This record gives sequence, C-alpha cells and structure tokens, in this order.
Amino acid sequence: MKSKIQEIALNAAHNGIIVIDKDALVTFCNDAACQLIGIPMDKMLGNKLKKIIPETELDKVLKEGIPQLHQQVQLKDRVIISNRTPLINNGEIVGAVAVFEDVTELKEALKELTTTKEFLQKLETGLEHLPEGIIMVDTKGYITSITKSYCDFLGVEKEEVVGKHVTEVIENTRMHEVVQTGIPEIGDMQRINDKDVVVMRIPIRVNDEIVGAIGQLMFQDVSDLTKLAAKLQMAEKKLEYYKQEYQRWQRSRYSINNIIGKSTEINKLKDMIKKVGQYNSTILLRGESGTGKELIAHAIHEASSRKKGSFVRVNCAAIPKELLEAELFGYEEGSFTGAKKKGKPGKFELAEGGTIFLDEIGDMPLEMQVKLLRVLQEKEVERLGGTSVIPVDARVIASTNRNLEQMIAQKTFRYDLYYRLNVVTLLMPNLREIREDIIAITDYMIEQLNEEFGTRIEGITEEVKILFMNYNWPGNVRELKNALERAVNVIEGTRIRIKDLPLYLQEFEQQPFRLVAGDSILNKEVELAEKKAIISALKKTNYNKFKAAQLLDVHRVTLYRKMQKHGIHV
Repeated sequence: MKSKIQEIALNAAHNGIIVIDKDALVTFCNDAACQLIGIPMDKMLGNKLKKIIPETELDKVLKEGIPQLHQQVQLKDRVIISNRTPLINNGEIVGAVAVFEDVTELKEALKELTTTKEFLQKLETGLEHLPEGIIMVDTKGYITSITKSYCDFLGVEKEEVVGKHVTEVIENTRMHEVVQTGIPEIGDMQRINDKDVVVMRIPIRVNDEIVGAIGQLMFQDVSDLTKLAAKLQMAEKKLEYYKQEYQRWQRSRYSINNIIGKSTEINKLKDMIKKVGQYNSTILLRGESGTGKELIAHAIHEASSRKKGSFVRVNCAAIPKELLEAELFGYEEGSFTGAKKKGKPGKFELAEGGTIFLDEIGDMPLEMQVKLLRVLQEKEVERLGGTSVIPVDARVIASTNRNLEQMIAQKTFRYDLYYRLNVVTLLMPNLREIREDIIAITDYMIEQLNEEFGTRIEGITEEVKILFMNYNWPGNVRELKNALERAVNVIEGTRIRIKDLPLYLQEFEQQPFRLVAGDSILNKEVELAEKKAIISALKKTNYNKFKAAQLLDVHRVTLYRKMQKHGIHV
C-alpha cells in the first residue's frame, strides 16, 4: 500500500522522473517524464534508456557514480534542466535516477527580462545625456531617476537625491500628488530656487496601472517663455502676412479702377463688367492684340463673388500641345516620363472656387478643344493617367484676337465649343476707337512706370500728345506702353519728347499724314496743306489756340472745327 501511494505521488509530481537499474533498464517513469519526452510509458519501461534517449548521460552517472546537477539539455524544441544522481545500497550502485524540469518558458522570460534590463539601462543612460531637466518618481513619490541637467539646476548631485522623497529635494513639487491622482499637469508654474519655472508632470501607466510619474522643466525661467511667446507671435504675424500676400497674388491683380478712360466705349465696357461679374456664366473676350483682354478678365473676377478665390491664367498659345492637357487637367504619378511623384493638380483644380482665364483660346489644338468642351459641360476633370473624375467649380473666361467664325468655316475651331464659350461676349475697343482716352491712358502708364523704375517723369510734351492722338496704334495699349517704357529708359529730362520715342514714331511725326481714300488729288493736297498749317501754327504759339487762330487769320471757332475735322487733338 505504501509503495502504491509513493507511485501515485511520483506520478503527480510536476517534474519528470526516470529511474534505471544497474543494467540501465528503465524501471520507473512518471507521467510528467513521458509527456516531456513524448514517448508512452509502456515503451519506456523495461527498455534501455540510451536507445530511447540517445543524448542522455544517466548511464554515465550509473557507471561512474558521480552526480550531475543542474545540467541543461536541449530536447527537441524544449530546454530541460536535469539533476542525475546514482542510487547506492550498502555501498553498491544499484541504479540511477534523473529528475528534470522543462524551463523553456522560464528561459524565455529570463531572456525578456535581460532585454528589458538592458533597455532600462540604455534609457537611463540616454536620460543622463538629455539637456532637459527630467525627473522620475515611483508610486510613493521617491526619486528613481534624475538627469544631470535637473541636478545642475537644483545644485545637487544625483547620488544625493536618488532614493529620497521628491518633496525633500524639490520645493513646491506636486510630483507625488500626480502619482496619486493620475491627472497630468502641463505648463504649470512653480517656484524653485527663487525662480519662476514652467514644468509638466505626467503619470506613467503600465497596463492601465500607475507605476510612477515623470516631470520635466519646460522653461527654467519664465523670461525664456516670454521671449519664445514674442517670437511665436512675430512668426504668426509673418505667416499671416505671407498668407495674405500669397492669396492677393493668386487673386486678380487688377480691378475695374485700372480701366482708364471716359469715352462712351470704355463706359459701356465698365457697365458690362459690373453686370456680368454678378453671375458665373462663361465669358468670351474679343478684340485686337494688345487691347488689354487680361486686364478685363482680372476686373471681371474682382467684380464677382469669386474674388476671394484664385485667378489662374493659361496662355493656350504658349504651352506646347503635348503638355497642354497635363497643364490644364493635371496628371497622376508615373503617367509619363518626368512626371512628379504624387502627381500634380491641373489649372482647373487650382482655380477651384475662383476663375480660370484661357488666353488665346483660338490657338488651342483641335484634340484639346474636345476635352475642354467636356470639362465645360460636365464640370469635372480627369487627370492624365488617372482613373477617377474630379469635380471642379471654376468660372471660365476665354479670350482671342482671331476670327473664330472663319476658323469654324475652315474647321480649325469646333462650333460646339464656340457656342459653349460665346455665352457672353465683350468686345475690346482699340485705341483708334477711344482716341479721347489716349492721353489719360498715357498719364496712367507713366505713373506705373515711375513706380516700377523709380523715375519721376512728369508727362509728355505737347508735340508728343499730338503725335499720340494722330497715330493709329496697330498694337493698341501694349504698343503704347512699350513706346513709353522705351522713352523712360533714354529720357534726359522730366517730360517725354519726340526724340525719346522709338524710331518708327519719330519717322511718323516727320511724314505726311495719311489721306482719306476717294478724295481727288487736289482736295488731298489742300487738306494736307491745311492740316500742316494748323499744326505748325499750334507749335509756334506753344499750343495756344487763341493765338494760333490769330496767326492763321481765322476765327477761333473755325480753328476748333478744322482741328476736329483733321483729327488734331491738343
């Protein structure tokens, strides 16, 4: 009965137990040993242990009679710790016993513990070299770690304070209270060593349990915080300024106030801009080259509810047709060689909520006209290389100096796109149609050039005024501005003279004026002589009309009528 109880007890043991006799045959093997080895008990008992477990050294203990304690054995994927002892009876070795235990999980735990210890050592070493003042306490408020920077600030040595309660080292501290409450305190004011400092205290949690707290000196002197706040405020002001400047640059650069003139045609144009600016309809600007179509587009945008949005200009004639689609509609990453990573939005996307100005629309290739028509109809774009559509909300203003009706007849411009663009058409007057505004436009341009070049030009001479009023200006406002800019670069006084103008205008001033077609030769000569006489008299009298009339021996009213007849404006 006693032997049976012993056998039950040995089988219940957690450790594996194997007993061999003097012939190295297994005479006992408990359940734990069978499970660890992975061999049933009936195949263990009565068999040579060496055959069952070739790596065993229990037979060596049997032969030599020397115990082997705490031996580590690798058994398949398990790590075993074995104690092997000879069995001696009356001085004779009658067998041997091995008691072994699976320590695989324990070994992994020890390895993890070692790794954790190494990590903590590295963390503590890292904290030592941090320039910030940092302190850590345990759950009872005792200091477990502190950086050299904090020690220097407190005027203590690390060895003196580690292990002490935080209240003994730092005055007015609340670290021990943060451990108790678990509530972080960030940006708190604290008086230490007669200095007002800014600190933060944060509880440390592991598996939702507070295991300590960490504190940091954010600012060792409040004056540092004040300086930082001032710098931050300045940075915010700069950022806001640059943001406003960027938005201003993206928006229109001109408004209706930049349209100079009081002629009937200019006043009509201004009225139309105010009307069409209220709506989102597509607008087509038509007129000769140099009549200021871009300025009008800017003014329409500024007069609209979209003025806070972007004003995006696209010159359809300047962009190669191979790149026009990507420029207008954007592209996805990898859509073509040289495409930017992450792709790029197109001009329509950039104009979201604002206005897109398609300058020189008549020069757009036919294949692109089809795609533009779809965007105008569907209000959506598809990037080059993309698979999804992107909704767009941008008002379209197009311009051209070409005869679109003739291009439609020649099949170089799509009629359906023409009607989609031609919802509202504004005709730009040329300078020949608004001669009464030429001098006002000239004065305005001189002001702009003075600002741009830092000059102080007061205006133009009377001779130049007459020239400007009688010249036909085929290049319109652009030609006028170029002539004035050339003059500003060579002028030697404060008023622009004939000799300051481009050579072709100087030659025009010296040539006979053009004659009206259909007149007889005699009439032409008479008209020309009369006109030259009036201009000569005006020059001689310094453009005093009363004195010029006396010099010509005509009534002043007659002089005015003849000046109007010949198109002489002073």
